Amino acid sequence: MSRVAVFPGSFDPMTNAHLDVARRAATLFDRLVVGVLNNPRKSPLFTVDERIAQIQEAVADFGVNVEVAGFDGLTVEFARRHEAGFIVRGLRAVSDFEAELQMAHTNRKLQPGVDTVFLMSALDYGYLSSSLAKEVAQFGGEIAGMVPDPVAVALRTRFSTPG
Repeated sequence: MSRVAVFPGSFDPMTNAHLDVARRAATLFDRLVVGVLNNPRKSPLFTVDERIAQIQEAVADFGVNVEVAGFDGLTVEFARRHEAGFIVRGLRAVSDFEAELQMAHTNRKLQPGVDTVFLMSALDYGYLSSSLAKEVAQFGGEIAGMVPDPVAVALRTRFSTPG
């Protein structure tokens, strides 16, 4: 039986912390589906299609077992559609754990056959969030090292800042 995992998130934009978690998850599972959530409660900087394209380029060298897909609704339904037995979530700090634990328990209640796996962000990225990367880019700060190259290009283009 193959081990399939989904790695869901808004990824607006994907950061190097997200990319690090995806890279490591790709080695732990036979197939990893990075799920780009269309969250109606947020006003994203990039469309789902733009985020998918950015992430596909960023994970292109991870191997054929990694794919990227958009989704709406519940993560457990996305997992079910992809026949995934695992949901991968990244943790930066203890403060992330409380909300993630509640969500993991909720997902387990909704879909008992799906387990959540937590991966700690690499120490280098413990401070990093999508919001922070967007804010630095918006004000012309250096974003190299915060986001994958395709995302850096998109952010610079969106905020019309030099590379």
